[in-house]
Amino acid sequence: MDLARLIRPRSIAIVGIAPDPASPGFAILGNLERFAYDGEILLVSRNRSEVAGRPCVAAIDRLPRGVDVALLMLPRAAIEDAVAACAANGVGAVIVFAAGFGEAGGEWAAAQDRIARTARASGMALCGPNCLGLVNFVDRVPLTFSQQQRPSLAPGPAIAVIAQSGGLATILRNALQARDLPVAYTVSTGNEAVLGVEDYIEFLLDDARARVFTAFAEQIRHPARFLDIARRARERGKAIALLHPGRSAAARESAHSHTGALAGDHAVMTTIAMHHGVVMVESMDELIDTSELLVRFPKPPTSGLAVLTDSGAFKGMTLDFCDAAGIDVPPLSPATAETLRRALPEFVAPGNPLDITAQAIHHPELYERTITPLLHDPAYGSLLLGVILTGSSETALNKARAILRPVLKAEKPVILGLLGDEVEVPRPVIDEAHGAGIAFFRSPERGLRALARLTAHGRALARARVPAPLAADDRLPPGVMPEHLSKTHLAACGIPVPKGMLARDLAEAQAIAAELGYPVALKLQSRHLPHKSDIGGVALNVTKARMAATWRRLEKAARTQVKDGIDGILVEAMAKPGLEMIVGARRDPGWGPVVLVGLGGIWAEALADIRLVPPDLDPREIAAELRRLNGAKLFTALRGRPARDVTALARIAAQVGALMQSRPEIVEIDLNPVVVHAEGEGAVALDALIVVG
Repeated sequence: MDLARLIRPRSIAIVGIAPDPASPGFAILGNLERFAYDGEILLVSRNRSEVAGRPCVAAIDRLPRGVDVALLMLPRAAIEDAVAACAANGVGAVIVFAAGFGEAGGEWAAAQDRIARTARASGMALCGPNCLGLVNFVDRVPLTFSQQQRPSLAPGPAIAVIAQSGGLATILRNALQARDLPVAYTVSTGNEAVLGVEDYIEFLLDDARARVFTAFAEQIRHPARFLDIARRARERGKAIALLHPGRSAAARESAHSHTGALAGDHAVMTTIAMHHGVVMVESMDELIDTSELLVRFPKPPTSGLAVLTDSGAFKGMTLDFCDAAGIDVPPLSPATAETLRRALPEFVAPGNPLDITAQAIHHPELYERTITPLLHDPAYGSLLLGVILTGSSETALNKARAILRPVLKAEKPVILGLLGDEVEVPRPVIDEAHGAGIAFFRSPERGLRALARLTAHGRALARARVPAPLAADDRLPPGVMPEHLSKTHLAACGIPVPKGMLARDLAEAQAIAAELGYPVALKLQSRHLPHKSDIGGVALNVTKARMAATWRRLEKAARTQVKDGIDGILVEAMAKPGLEMIVGARRDPGWGPVVLVGLGGIWAEALADIRLVPPDLDPREIAAELRRLNGAKLFTALRGRPARDVTALARIAAQVGALMQSRPEIVEIDLNPVVVHAEGEGAVALDALIVVG
C-alpha cells in the first residue's frame, strides 16, 4: 500500500456529496477550498450533475481510473459495494467515515472484515471505518468533515497527532495549537480495519516535519512491529508520546504464580514500551504537556530538576509534588551554593528549591543572578520557575522579561510555571516565553509531571542496551516445572537456592537430612501443585525426632489432595531468616518478557509493592528501582536489624532477566520468597516455579 496516496493525494473524489451546506461531504469540499488544495477534486452523486458549481459523475466507475483517494460519504449499507468499486477502478486509498462496523459486532463486524480483505487484495490503503479522517497541514489536505481553518504552519519540526478516537484527535490538535505548537498532521484511525497507529507513524518517520508523535491507542495491534518503529524513531531523533488506557483494569488471573497476577498486561506493555524510548503517559493532560516539552526540547534531560520560586509556600510544596511525579531534586553543589549566597540577601538561605522571596519585586536583577548559576550547574538537567505574576499588565510583563532574560540562550529545558492558574496573564507574557524557547504552564504541578516524563525519557535514551544472551539450543519441556526441577535449572544459571535433594521414600529423606543437618524443610513436589502451602504441603524446621511423622503427614496430604500423584518430597536445608522479597518474570505474547521485583512472602499480593523492569537491565539499575519501592526503608538498618544486601537481590533479578531472554519458551518465573540477608551476605530463593509454554 502506498500511504502517500492517502496522506498526500494529488486527486480526491468525494463520493456521496450533497448540496446541503450542513452535509458532511459539502463540509469536506469547503475545507479543501479554504485550504486552497491545489490537486484535482472530483465529485460523485447519484442524483446531482453538479454541486457548488463543480460537475459530478453518477458512480465510482465513472471516475477517471487511478484516483488517489476516495472519501466515502455513504451510509454503512452502501460501503461494501463502494469499496469494491474503488478497488476495481484502481483507487489508491479510501476513507470510510461510517460507523457501526466492527464495534457493532455480528454481521457488521463480518462486513468490516470483507472490506479489509478487498482493500488488501487490491493494495488500497483504507482509513477507518468509524473515523474522522485526517488533515495534512503541510500540504494543505484536509480530508475530514470537521470544519477546519487554513493554518499558518511555521517552518521546522512539528507534531503528528494520531489517535484511534476521532474526537480525541481533534481535542489534542486544538490544545496543542492553542499553545502555539505546530501540528503537521492529524489522523483519526477509527476501527483500523486495515491501517493502524503503527502504519501512520512508520510512514511519517522519514517526514522532516514530524518530530513528535502524539498518539492515543486503546490497542496496539502489532506490539513487536510497534517496538521496532519506536527504535527507528529513536535513531532518527524523534519521539512517540503514547496514552494507552487500561491501567486500572484487573490484572490477568494466573493459576500458576504470584508474578502472573501482579504483572498485568498494561503494566507489562508500559514497562517494555518505555524501555524502548516511548514516552508513556497516564492522562490527556500529560499527553498534551509532554508533547509540548518533546517538541520544544528535542534533547531531553537525564539529570535532576532545579526549582526557583518567589513563594515560600510553593517551595514547601514542591518537594511533595516532585516526589509524587518521580523527579529528582538534587541539592546544590558547594560551588553553586556559594555563588547564590553572594547573590542573595543575607536572610535568604541558598537551596533547591530556591525561594528568592519578594525581594525580586524591588530588585529584578536578582532573577538573573540566581537563575544563571542554576542553569550552569551540571547536576541539573532542567529548571522550573514557579512564580507569581500579579498586578498590572505592565508590571507582569516587566517581571516576566526579567525572568526570561537569563534563559534566552538556555540549553536545558526551562518551564515558566504560573502560581495560580486562574490569574489573568497578559498575552505578551506567553508570547515572549514561547519566543524565548521555553514552555509556559498555567500549573507548575502539570509542568513538573511533564518534566518527570521528559527526564525518564532522556534516561531511557541514554541507557546502554545490554546485549541479549544467546538462545539455548535445547528446549525445556512444556508445562509447570515443579520446584525441585526449577531450582536445579536456576542454580545452573547462578541463582542461589538452598541445598537439597528430592526423596521418594522416608529412608532416602532421612539420609538426605542427615547429610544436610537438621532441622530441614520438607515440600511436596508435583507439576500439578504450584501452591504447595495451600494444602499443607510444606513443613519447616523438621527435627530428626519429627521426621517420620511429618513425612507420613505429607504423604497422606498428597494421596488425598493431589490427584495425579507427586514426584516425591524435596528435602532442603533450612535457610536463616531475612527480608522476604519476590523476584519474577512474565512473557507477554505480544510485548515480550518483563521482570518483577518487590516485597514477597505473604505480602506479595496483599500489598502489591512491586516494580516492573525490562529483562536487560543491569544489577545497578535494578537496585535503583528497588529503592523506589514503597517499602524500600526495609532495606536499611532498622530497629536493630541490619541493612539488607540489595546488590545480591538485584543480581538475582538480572539473572532472571537473562534467563527469560535466553529461553524464549519460558512463560513465567516465580521466586517467592527470596530471602535477603544482611549487607554482603547475599540472598537466596527459597521457593521457585518455572512455567514453560
